[in-house]
Amino acid sequence: MPDPTATTAPAWSERDLASSPHERGDKPERVRAMFAAIARSYDLNNRLHSFWRDQAWRRAAVRMARIRPGDRVLDCACGTGDLTMAFAKTEAAEVVGSDFTQEMLDLAATKRPSLGAYADKVTYEQADATDLPYDDASFDVLSIAFGIRNVSDPARGLAEFFRVLKPGGRLVILEFDTPRNPLIRVGNDLYTKRVMPWTATLIARDRSGAYRYLPKSVETFLTSEQLAEQATEAGFTDIAQKRMTFGVCVCTRVVKP
Repeated sequence: MPDPTATTAPAWSERDLASSPHERGDKPERVRAMFAAIARSYDLNNRLHSFWRDQAWRRAAVRMARIRPGDRVLDCACGTGDLTMAFAKTEAAEVVGSDFTQEMLDLAATKRPSLGAYADKVTYEQADATDLPYDDASFDVLSIAFGIRNVSDPARGLAEFFRVLKPGGRLVILEFDTPRNPLIRVGNDLYTKRVMPWTATLIARDRSGAYRYLPKSVETFLTSEQLAEQATEAGFTDIAQKRMTFGVCVCTRVVKP
């Protein structure tokens, strides 16, 4: 397998990020290349740069999903499978982890045996969140953690999520947000825009520009309130939101009526 970090041109240069990355027509290809490049250091950077809070955020998402015995779960943009694995340890009958980037799925698959008796519940499949290869009304729960802003067309993705969920199905979205407290917001901006890009790039030996993209993609994406509004426009109801770690991360749950 060729080394994805050996590309001559970065997925995201400073010039590319002078404006919103969400407006680029080639965003899907750039996102795929970026995640392929950082896949092997993805978990380590997640732990270090969330101060080990990322797993707690995922556990909160699982609780908000209100899993019932026999539920079928789709974890979109599953990455290396941490949230997929957390769902597998519940009373869910089946958990499908899907992602746009095969290199991330390959790493997720290597972690599957650590689930022990729960491993048989889990399958991983490559899929585009804007064009899911699943039947209408085929899942009870759909989750997406830190992935909705990487989708080329979030509104189309939400429409797909609505389509594949059963009536009464729950959509759970984990995403970064801007803290409301001004002092915390200043500190968070310093960390995410100055410190984290440098240290994460160093750890990953990254030349893709992934950790320049991360803060820019959060800054220029929908707020948690706007995301909830877009979900209601897709047909979802019963909005519930939980702000975590001073508002750095928000878990949103909506329901298909």
